[in-house]
Amino acid sequence: MNLFSARRSRALILLLLGLGASAPSPLPAQDKAAPAARYQPGVRTRDGIGKYYFGREIAHYMTHFAAPWLDRPERDQEERPDLVLKALALKPGDVVADLGCGTGYFSWRMAQAVGAKGVVYGVEIQPEMLDLLATKMKERGVTNVVGVLGTTTDPKLPKPVDLVIMVDVYHEFDHPWEMIDAICRRLKPGGRIVFVEYRGEDPEVPIKPLHKMTEAQVRKEMANQPLEHVETVRTLPRQHLIIFRKKPDP
Repeated sequence: MNLFSARRSRALILLLLGLGASAPSPLPAQDKAAPAARYQPGVRTRDGIGKYYFGREIAHYMTHFAAPWLDRPERDQEERPDLVLKALALKPGDVVADLGCGTGYFSWRMAQAVGAKGVVYGVEIQPEMLDLLATKMKERGVTNVVGVLGTTTDPKLPKPVDLVIMVDVYHEFDHPWEMIDAICRRLKPGGRIVFVEYRGEDPEVPIKPLHKMTEAQVRKEMANQPLEHVETVRTLPRQHLIIFRKKPDP
């Protein structure tokens, strides 16, 4: 999700097979207030890009070549999209952004929840993935999912949104501060950002370490954004769902 070449598809294969060495201890993050010092170069592991943010090495993103994995049949039980939708509590007419939407696994479900008067922006940085999204939505007869070509620093959302969700995506953003900053600027007052990430605290979750995140790490990285933590939903089999709300303007 991922939002954000064939060589990098290797990362997904390694992820699924559980191969590769654990990430080394990264260099410490520098002053978050200084743009040039938000990121720290460090040892590049097989699954990462050698760029660190708040002590976390950023993972490789998944390319469109691995898109079939996004629609694997077992995903329904592994990720329980029904519980995700329940936690989101979307309303008819809501405007939602699905960042790193892939083939639209969650997009079409959210499109049903927001109804004909709502819209879901399916955001990707790969045109090929947007083509796959359009094909899947046509097959399902979904007309309120709109594909958007973003960049690695800006999702290019056409209008302000009520909610942005990132499912197994954020840990692969190579410019996480810039992306979240851009998202916050397109959130409506009181709008929410939702992170769905494999639980880094749980060694039993069969996902490579760089493709998991702890709740503490997510909250640490959001502490320098105009966001407040609302709740963390822990009912999913392998992931946690971490919700933030945009703070009121001072």
